[in-house]
Amino acid sequence: MDSIVFAEVALNLPLNKTFTYRLPDDMKAGPGYRVEVDFRRRKVVAFVLSVSPDPPSGDFTLKDILRVLDNEPVFGESEADLARWTARRYFSSVGEVLSSMLPGGKKESSMPSILPEDDVPLSEFTLSDEQQDAVRAILDPDTRPIYLYGITGSGKTAVFFSAATEVLKRGGGVIYLVPEISLTHQIVREAVSRFGNIVSVWHSRITPSQRLTEWRRIRSGEARLVIGARSAVFAPVARLGLIILDEEHEGSYKSGSSPRYHARQIAMYRTKKDGASLVMGSATPSVEASYLMEQGQLRTLHLTRRLAGGAPPQMKILDMRGEKGVISAELAAGLKRTLADKRQAILFLNRRGFSYFFHCRSCGYEMRCEHCSVSLTFHKSRGIMLCHYCGYQSRPVQVCPECGSLDVGYSGYGTEGIEEEIAALFPDARIARVDTDSVSRKGSLRKILGDFRQGKLDILLGTQMVAKGLNFPGVRLVGIVMADTTLMLPDFRSAERTFALLTQVAGRAGRFHPDGEVLIQTFHGQAPAIRLAAENRQGDFYKEELSVRRSLGFPPFARLIRILFRGKSKDKVLAASRQFCTSLERDLPRGIDLLGPSEAPLAVISGNYRIHAILRGEEFSVLYDFCSFFLERIDPPSGVYREVDVDPVSLL
Repeated sequence: MDSIVFAEVALNLPLNKTFTYRLPDDMKAGPGYRVEVDFRRRKVVAFVLSVSPDPPSGDFTLKDILRVLDNEPVFGESEADLARWTARRYFSSVGEVLSSMLPGGKKESSMPSILPEDDVPLSEFTLSDEQQDAVRAILDPDTRPIYLYGITGSGKTAVFFSAATEVLKRGGGVIYLVPEISLTHQIVREAVSRFGNIVSVWHSRITPSQRLTEWRRIRSGEARLVIGARSAVFAPVARLGLIILDEEHEGSYKSGSSPRYHARQIAMYRTKKDGASLVMGSATPSVEASYLMEQGQLRTLHLTRRLAGGAPPQMKILDMRGEKGVISAELAAGLKRTLADKRQAILFLNRRGFSYFFHCRSCGYEMRCEHCSVSLTFHKSRGIMLCHYCGYQSRPVQVCPECGSLDVGYSGYGTEGIEEEIAALFPDARIARVDTDSVSRKGSLRKILGDFRQGKLDILLGTQMVAKGLNFPGVRLVGIVMADTTLMLPDFRSAERTFALLTQVAGRAGRFHPDGEVLIQTFHGQAPAIRLAAENRQGDFYKEELSVRRSLGFPPFARLIRILFRGKSKDKVLAASRQFCTSLERDLPRGIDLLGPSEAPLAVISGNYRIHAILRGEEFSVLYDFCSFFLERIDPPSGVYREVDVDPVSLL
């Protein structure tokens, strides 16, 4: 090490270049170490990619590395190669990717216990013939990725665990990806009870120091089964043999900030590179996955039966036109029957708060966020109007600030308002609400779900948190308070999201008994996404949605790259977007379309004006190279930021 004095480092900044710093004689570092450097008068963490005894060519003075953060490397050449591929694929820097991959802790710290904390009996997996066939197929050396397509309650988790068990027995490592770690307590309990200390749980809620400890356990081979959300796809699992991607359709697998990677794509790349198996699963595959199954690019395994004695629930659409209240008479009657029979109900509404906008009936004034182009949501329990995008708060008013009228009020409703109405209708019912407001305290979500499982609660009301990962024997009725909330969004995936959400929520009913009932309240009962979900006609929905996508030229029949410009000055943002798109239009190759520039559906967020353009093409390599050429040659002006999203899952 004495002759090595220069280190090439990557920084967690959107800069498509690396930098060289001098390593003082009293410091020891090499590839894979994290160091602290001075960059533009700020101390920042850098990642050492290579070291050399030779200084870079050029007439400049090199700065010294300030300090070395690690006693040994935290990443190897394999992780560096993965970071380089991800950075190229998603138009980000290697440093940004490494920052997403690696733990941020400076020193190690022990993980909190993940051992089972309650006395709920663990399930013993006795596999059906369908499940056994699925496990054998997953372990087959065929290199094509597998899709486990099973109705809700059909035992996908048992198949995943059985396949993982065999891979671990053979000395391989496993990554088990879930869309949201807070709802996977059951999976973690199963894993820890079966495999003990070789399990690592990887998610954002453990401290940076605990993440560093887990990262080292994984790199060393001590932890061989990693369970985690999106970023766990980067875990440095030794001898990787299997990646499981549960609930493949979930949008949370796509990162919303740079690097804007999709965990599904990273999993496909890693398993192909390492010769490992990839199995994805869902009761509601994404439209892209459905198409790939149809084309034979994914091996499809079917699970068609509920194994706990249940059956697909009876689903009915309730037309809300003409209804006076938020809870229809038929849904209220269904709740009354369920409570009388000592059974449980889940109510779903994908909107938190008490009501979602304040308006004046005299002049039409709406109370909107000062920094975003959205209405403020009234949170009655906290006595505030709140923006769910930037966090801006305001006090409710009793007089219209525009015209002085007293004829003001709140429209729409959220989970808080529904909770109040249900409590008034059923004063003796034991009700709990599950949304980001009500479960902000550590352990509160686990307690509510535990109480519901044990029959201490009658009605569970919530947002998407109650739509997935829940498996409760006592649930007979699921009420979808308003099915239209996602359907009306100005996004080409809105029908797909609505269909998946309704099917997933409905799947909470009748998992153990054949008398499940689902009541869907809506103003748009004839919309295909709602009607076909209620009729349990998944094949027809995918066929119709693929037909619409084909005619519009949207995925999976084309690939998209979204380029979003944002900044405080609307004029500068608009000028920058137009200049960039004019350059593209002059050289637009055959087979590529440019849509825009136009105002984003959410035109202002946190005081930033947002203009976007979309490049569309059938050949990804041509589309990617064309976009890359212009991104490298045209920089946005000062005060304007440019975000590039490859294969966006949302165009809002």
